[in-house]
Amino acid sequence: MNEEKSLLVRLYERFFPKTADFFGLLTEQSRQVEHTVALLVRYMETGDDAIGQQIKDDEHAADTVKVRNIHTLNEAFSTPIDREDIYRAITTLDQVVNACKDAVNEMHALDLKPDAFTLEMARLLHAGVVALGEGYAKLGRLPAASSVDADVARKAERKVEKLYRKALAQLFQGDDYIQMFKRREIYRHLTNAAERMAACANTLHDIVVKMV
Repeated sequence: MNEEKSLLVRLYERFFPKTADFFGLLTEQSRQVEHTVALLVRYMETGDDAIGQQIKDDEHAADTVKVRNIHTLNEAFSTPIDREDIYRAITTLDQVVNACKDAVNEMHALDLKPDAFTLEMARLLHAGVVALGEGYAKLGRLPAASSVDADVARKAERKVEKLYRKALAQLFQGDDYIQMFKRREIYRHLTNAAERMAACANTLHDIVVKMV
């Protein structure tokens, strides 16, 4: 009897495989992004090249998580939410990490040190991704509450954009044009990270709208 039950269970699982915990997978990925952006804040506080290297290593770890999540999505028989939304969330979260890495790489290549603007942008970015992590963590239990976290992340992106304009206004004074264009590239990488964060917040909000 037990053997017969075991066979039935195996047949059922073959034709109707268990749904992956995509809420958990997205939460884990968002926590990975938090870790990277926390390192970015520390880098902007210190200019320590060792921390910059940790950010590059984190980018590889984030890629591993992204590839695993996409593979799980591709193999899933069913999903608790729209497949396209899951894919958007996976890719935009990863793009935040990529933009952080690009900012650090450019600073190293252009021999630039952090300034007050890069530090404040990094801090705002961190506040936003922490909110995203909270939102994804709530999604499987309290989806309506996740929309508040999505709003926090979007507000953080708007603050980064406002700070970017302020930084440019201050930067483009004097006649050291090479330095101006170098530093503008760094500011732009950080605003790119914030834009990707906002895109992920929009995806989170879209998921909430479909769930509640």
